[in-house]
Amino acid sequence: MKLLSKNIAVVVVSMFAFGMLSACSPEVGSEEWCEELKEKPKGDLTSNEAADFAKHCIF
Repeated sequence: MKLLSKNIAVVVVSMFAFGMLSACSPEVGSEEWCEELKEKPKGDLTSNEAADFAKHCIF
């Protein structure tokens, strides 16, 4: 019984942490997101970020 409640606690804490972290990033294509990527070193951009940046912030 203790193992089950420990597992449930771990799942709840993990879900809470994930929710808090995902809520902190701005929406792709927003002005805030574009500004963040402008400040980020270009070598650190993923190919998806670079494509989205070009699509939403340049064109």
